Amino acid sequence: MDVPESLMGRLASIHSGSDNSDAASLRRLVVEKLTYSTGRDPLIAGERDWFVAAALALRDKIVDRWLTGARSDAAAERKRVYYLSLEFLPGRLLLDSLNNAGLTEPMRDALSALGVSLDHLRALEPDPALGNGGLGRLAACFMESMASLGIPAHGFGIRYNHGLFQQVIRDGWQHEYPENWLSFGNPWEFERPDINYRVGFGGWIEPRAVGDGTSPSSWHHGETVIAIAYDTPVVGWRARHANTLRLWSARAPDPLALETFNRGDHVGALAARARANAISQILYPSDETPAGQELRLRQEYFFSSASLQDLLHRHIRQYGDLRTLPDKCAVQLNDTHPAIVVVELMRLLVDEHGVPWDEAWRITTNTISYTNHTLLPEALESWPVPLMERLLPRHMQIIYEINRQHLDSVAAQSDAPPLSTISLIDEHGERRVRMGTLAFLGSHKVNGVSALHTELMRQTVFRSLHQLHPGRIVNKTNGITFRRWLLTANPGLTGVLCDAIGPELLDDPMALERLVPLAQDAALHERLAATRRSNKEALAQLVADRLEIGIDPDALVDVHIKRIHEYKRQLLNILETIALYSAMRARPNQDWVPRVKLFAGRAAASYRRAKLIIKLIHDVARVVNRDPLVRDRLKVVFLPDYNVSLAEVIIPAADLSEQISTAGMEASGTGNMKLALNGALTIGTLDGANLEILDRVGPDNMFIFGLTAEQVEQQRQRQNRAAISPVLQQVLDAIDSGVFSREEPERYRELVDDLKNTDWFMVAADFDAYADAQSDVAMRWCDRHAWWRSSVLNTARMGWFSSDRTMREYAEEIWGVPVTRAAC
Repeated sequence: MDVPESLMGRLASIHSGSDNSDAASLRRLVVEKLTYSTGRDPLIAGERDWFVAAALALRDKIVDRWLTGARSDAAAERKRVYYLSLEFLPGRLLLDSLNNAGLTEPMRDALSALGVSLDHLRALEPDPALGNGGLGRLAACFMESMASLGIPAHGFGIRYNHGLFQQVIRDGWQHEYPENWLSFGNPWEFERPDINYRVGFGGWIEPRAVGDGTSPSSWHHGETVIAIAYDTPVVGWRARHANTLRLWSARAPDPLALETFNRGDHVGALAARARANAISQILYPSDETPAGQELRLRQEYFFSSASLQDLLHRHIRQYGDLRTLPDKCAVQLNDTHPAIVVVELMRLLVDEHGVPWDEAWRITTNTISYTNHTLLPEALESWPVPLMERLLPRHMQIIYEINRQHLDSVAAQSDAPPLSTISLIDEHGERRVRMGTLAFLGSHKVNGVSALHTELMRQTVFRSLHQLHPGRIVNKTNGITFRRWLLTANPGLTGVLCDAIGPELLDDPMALERLVPLAQDAALHERLAATRRSNKEALAQLVADRLEIGIDPDALVDVHIKRIHEYKRQLLNILETIALYSAMRARPNQDWVPRVKLFAGRAAASYRRAKLIIKLIHDVARVVNRDPLVRDRLKVVFLPDYNVSLAEVIIPAADLSEQISTAGMEASGTGNMKLALNGALTIGTLDGANLEILDRVGPDNMFIFGLTAEQVEQQRQRQNRAAISPVLQQVLDAIDSGVFSREEPERYRELVDDLKNTDWFMVAADFDAYADAQSDVAMRWCDRHAWWRSSVLNTARMGWFSSDRTMREYAEEIWGVPVTRAAC
């Protein structure tokens, strides 16, 4: 990096301490970190060195607030939330933390004086590879909102060395490679080798006394893994409070079997280390093999046990009496992955701390609550009984006893549901432990994440349990943090909004309602359009740099950015794109609306059908983007390796938000909220949180189409397949004949046959309605005043979808944690 001529003078000024401004203070701190923490001379340091120095300097500023808040919370004996999630997806932390701490401009000035660009440093930061999609991003939003609201909280998860995977596209096919986000270290975290816990697997059980299943036992582990803590401070808005994200890394008790090594088996000497380390290597290892299933269960138990041991240690140290645990601790399970927490807490209370069974069950159920995020059976999780008995033998004993007491309590009821539907053990075929049922029984509250999803939980997956416990299931509609998805991601729009309605929106999302009277304001429309075009130019540059595809910033940017799954219906989108392409070719002189169809998202490594859909998108893009007849009026783009940082470029540039999941299958969605907040109009089904957005935005400002959840279920039960319309038939014929895969004409035969014969995800059933809605989109786009009026109203009505509101509801209605700080 070039060294400014004035840098020597600046360094001299820093060491003299002559300037006491915020920027000068940061400048001195950055140089100090560069020199003494990275060991680099400022005169020859590279941009990555400066990034680490800036991050460490900012971390120091945050730590002051972090430690002060922890002391204050402890002194006041405030109830603490423990949020357990297998995923956290915080995104890059530098700019987001600077914004929350109010230090963005001082840091920019400090670095500029040193000849360093903050924007360049921001681009160097890797996204932490700690999640897959919406579940992990939601957990990150919630952690930030709890800090902003001053809710004392710990997030618990796993410190994955290589994350989910890096998505690389070759010839249109997805390939997976390890993420290397930790290759240069992580300046935000504190390693805590002194905070470690032993987590056991296998072995045998020794009863301590003759008795029934409620008596304590000793578990003699067959294998032990050490959980090491890594802490990252999470700073809230205006740095008024900071919480802790504690991630666990797995280690073997002995790094090397020295005797084995000295016998010459150098590889075998590392076997135990490799087996332990595998737990924290990657997120969601494939469960297609027995070994993969075992590793997943080991991961879930590993972080659940370490987290519970940690919180119990903290509680005993401060309060002494475990009977007060529900009064001082709230444990929230983010989806079904940590459901083993219910059994592990019982084991720790009964076996390790001598709490009688009934008292332990009271403590457990009053402490734990459970968020369900999906109605998909595979996501509810169940584990083979033989695997559980081998890997967690004591836990299976406790599960059997919980199940016995549960079924006995129900059997005497005259109107009880069939016991087979509520048992913890699924006896159909291979005996399996139902983890969703376990999480339900072990929690005092179970919440869905949108109004529709919550009602469907009551009617479907938890129907029988809801009959037994009618008040347990509640709704807590998801939300997003506006600090990340408006202030950080779209500063241009933030500036326009502050000018229009005042800076209060920075602290109160509901202030966006003040935009409603301005929805018809032509001058505001012009400023918004200019800001959007600037964001589109940035997106166009990114697409050109990564894919060498040119896109028109004046085109309608139509985005579908989600995990690739059949129920999210990227297939429906690309089929309609083919229909649009065919119509453009048939009528080239028609005045078509220029459109960019942008896709991004990962398919699970073992999800072959989803990966085939990615290939179809690329095959269609190859044909469409090279066709001179359509020119720049239609472009198809797939941006690989979708993550938070990529979303921060796409979302501010989006005009149309694709929320087209099969009705009844999307729990909530948060991408719909992020895009609407930034002014994109939604094309979507009556699914997830779309319904609640519709209630607030109004049907004139969205493009709703397709079957309802009830209609989807009726069609499935009756096995009624919708007739294939002529337009869809032409699309399927083109695909099936190899128009988009001439080198392999039958490549997509299975997709075509499935739509004609099964259509489980209602792609064919909803195709015509979706195509009609897309025609409505084009008509609205041509009326620029109407389009921007709808855009303003979308942004204006999004205040309720702040994660601050969601966290306040959890705190007050589930956790019993007072929130005294105003929403931010």
